[in-house]
Amino acid sequence: MSVIQDFLRYNRQMMLPEIGDSGQEKLKKAKVLVIGAGGLGCPILQYIATAGVGTIGIVDFDKIELHNLHRQILFTEQQVGQSKAITARSVLKTLNPLIEIIAFDEKLTIENAGRIIMDFEVIVDGSDNFETRYLVNDTCVASGKSLIYGSILKFEGQMAVFIHNENKNLRDLFPEPPNPKDVPNCSFNGVLGTLPGIIGTMMAHETLKLIMDLPTLKNELVVFNSLDWSFKKLKF
Repeated sequence: MSVIQDFLRYNRQMMLPEIGDSGQEKLKKAKVLVIGAGGLGCPILQYIATAGVGTIGIVDFDKIELHNLHRQILFTEQQVGQSKAITARSVLKTLNPLIEIIAFDEKLTIENAGRIIMDFEVIVDGSDNFETRYLVNDTCVASGKSLIYGSILKFEGQMAVFIHNENKNLRDLFPEPPNPKDVPNCSFNGVLGTLPGIIGTMMAHETLKLIMDLPTLKNELVVFNSLDWSFKKLKF
């Protein structure tokens, strides 16, 4: 893509003195892997793609279901039953045809996590279960990959940056995953569709900042409650 095309597409963010040509070039060269193309993954993918991240990977083995559509904004009713990863790749290519998008239509497991993650520099975890979150965290620790973490439940969301510039990791905050029997999820507790949009956009914002070497969270857990608009940063 030419310098002129870059400017025409991205000039509103390139006008920021903190970004400019050099920041946009960092985005263009970046390789980001997003785990999950669900409620968090959809806004993350949409915003990092349109911002010009040069290579984006998507890991998700699920199919699109009707109840996903109120919060998973990349998909439509006509795509119900299709692969989330492959469909998300197709949609993102229409949003920005000038970037590379790789779809992994498979479940992330202990057997394939290292292989999938190794080719990317920044990992963004939009998964919805603790088993995957700890697998992603431990693989990133082993490989030294920067990790953007986020989670949601009911009206509350969390976000942190792990393993970047000597940041701690998930196990430093929560040493062990909780008992699966004690873990609530949106299948039983529900979620308002805007909440994953808010937290996912925050995760995308932090991802872009990290790539461009702008200040990011430093051993801080952001806790956001959308009912009373409380916003806390907890040191760990």
